[in-house]
Amino acid sequence: MVAPSKVLSPSLASDRSLKQLVNYLSNLYLKNRTRISRTVYITLFIALINRIRSAITEQKAAARRQAELRRTRTGPTPVDTSARKKVEINREFFKNLIRLLRIVIPGWRSKELRLIISHSIFLVIRTLISLYVADLDGKLVSNLVRGKGRDFLSGLVWWMIVAVPATFTNSMLSYHQCQLALQYRTRLTNHIQKKYLSDMTFYALTALDDRIKNADQLIVVDVQKFSNSLAELYSNLAKPVLDMVVYNWSLSRNVGGEGLFAMSLIVQLSANVMRALTPPFGKYVAEEAKLEGEFRFQHSRLIDYSEEVALYSGHEAEKDTLDKGYFTLIKHVNRILRRRFWHGFMEDFTIKYFWGALGLMLCSVPVFIKLPGAGESGMGDRTENFVKNRRMLLSSSDAFGRLMFSYKEITELAGYTSRVSTLLEVIDDVQAGRFDKKLVSSADTAENAAVLRGRGEITEGPDIDFVRVPIVSPNGDVLVRELSFSVKPGDHLLIVGPNGCGKSSLFRILGGLWPVYGGSVRKPPFSDIFYIPQRPYLSRGSLREQILYPDGVKEMRSKGITDADLHRILSIVEIESIVERQGGWDAHQEWTDVLSGGQQQRVAMARLFYHAPKYAILDECTSSVTLEIERVMYDEAKRLGITLMTVSHRRSLWKYHTNILQFDGQGGYIFTKLDAERRLQLEE
Repeated sequence: MVAPSKVLSPSLASDRSLKQLVNYLSNLYLKNRTRISRTVYITLFIALINRIRSAITEQKAAARRQAELRRTRTGPTPVDTSARKKVEINREFFKNLIRLLRIVIPGWRSKELRLIISHSIFLVIRTLISLYVADLDGKLVSNLVRGKGRDFLSGLVWWMIVAVPATFTNSMLSYHQCQLALQYRTRLTNHIQKKYLSDMTFYALTALDDRIKNADQLIVVDVQKFSNSLAELYSNLAKPVLDMVVYNWSLSRNVGGEGLFAMSLIVQLSANVMRALTPPFGKYVAEEAKLEGEFRFQHSRLIDYSEEVALYSGHEAEKDTLDKGYFTLIKHVNRILRRRFWHGFMEDFTIKYFWGALGLMLCSVPVFIKLPGAGESGMGDRTENFVKNRRMLLSSSDAFGRLMFSYKEITELAGYTSRVSTLLEVIDDVQAGRFDKKLVSSADTAENAAVLRGRGEITEGPDIDFVRVPIVSPNGDVLVRELSFSVKPGDHLLIVGPNGCGKSSLFRILGGLWPVYGGSVRKPPFSDIFYIPQRPYLSRGSLREQILYPDGVKEMRSKGITDADLHRILSIVEIESIVERQGGWDAHQEWTDVLSGGQQQRVAMARLFYHAPKYAILDECTSSVTLEIERVMYDEAKRLGITLMTVSHRRSLWKYHTNILQFDGQGGYIFTKLDAERRLQLEE
């Protein structure tokens, strides 16, 4: 009989030595676990303090750089659009976001704050239910492994009972998120529209400033996207943060805080790598919104000038322009999609598989290593603890994954925040008289630039008086260096001159639309001046509202005016038949299509008679009516005591005016009394 060899094979010896080493290290760790835990937590605390100090230092440095930039900035206009700030998550983003938050959440008693508090309560309830479900899941599997049928069925009953509040909580979270988005949009839209439609800002934003080209896109689309993104962001940040804190605390009790810290460290390092490789989605979103607005603006412009384009047969040229705009938009969208594809591939691999493998290793610690307070070592207990820890780890990983995904959502929110904040900043600048417009032509000369930097004085009074006021065109040309004239009540003024001489700019100053670049202007209040253009504006509404505009039915009743009075006004300009023909005063039509050019001008005349202002600016407003209707209009206006200021070259209007302001188109003008008969003789 051969005696067994005392010499072990090399592989068996190595396995035994490896097992001994693992056992030795495990026992050493368990023996010094308290000291290791303290060291880990102290290191974590020091790293957190150092990170906060670095963040404060970076903010101070950024503040110094911005202060230096403001000191070196010169010129009368705000920041040029070409030097627009980058869309990224920085100090400027948080500053703009806080400004918008003060608008959408105006106070402690606001409905929005109550919704946020209620939303937060349901978030806490959902996390607590998830913890209970994780524990219940572990018990179900444990009972299944142990063969305890009654306990297993009892657990299933509790599982179904818990499903009721769980599903109700999920539905309430979704409801609160939608309500928050709707309330945010309502607050922000009301705030912007109030500023946009006050003090003629909507006009100055398009005529006097070049920074905003598509305010409609910003108000309608970008505000909605910002509100939805903000509401989603709160849920996508609050819930993961709460889950991570609760689940990680529970896991640290079961599997040890050191292992959880080591896993968190690896996850944090991989998360930093992912963030460094994340494309600037916020910048992409802002650029996409800009391109969408430009493409929509091109279509709106085609609708506005459809007749002119059709007369020129310019459809092919317009198609090329639209195709270029759409191609640029689609090219940018495809670029975003490609970036999202590779970024999504990287995120899914890291979050679902790499972090999942780390989680399995962490959950296996109590199975292979006996930790103090980690539970019994039986098969059922091990199964229960593994399932419970695994479920909590999956929930924690999912929370961290959503937190990682939220970085991309924050960058998108940064894009919407930048767009909406820019609109509000430009509105504030325009209302404060700070314009940023690219001026051309002779505006580049030093003399004209000096005129454009100046500001005149505007006062209210019973008459119109201009004293040495420069008349400036929209592109910055100084058409008249110093204009001086006065119009007293009853002094009807005729204004003539070639195109581009300053007539329209003069009316813009009287209407409060145009800044006064020098001198002094005294004019009646805005309510005492009424303007009738050559192409009247007809609003959307009933036939009655076309006569009352901008008044409504309530204002008409308060003035003691009835429909019979309106019918009498229409009979003066001989269009009373349209009331019956169109279906009565309450009929709604697209009036620019229903009424001819002459009828539209007569409606504008009726509107003048209804309001009966002290002064009326008539800009070629009788070009499409007969001389008889023209005579009726001027006679009725004079009977009502309206002082007329007319722009027209029709000789038939000379006899209705007492003064004339004639521009020569070269910067000169003549203001004198008008003798209609004498002037006619001289021209003949």
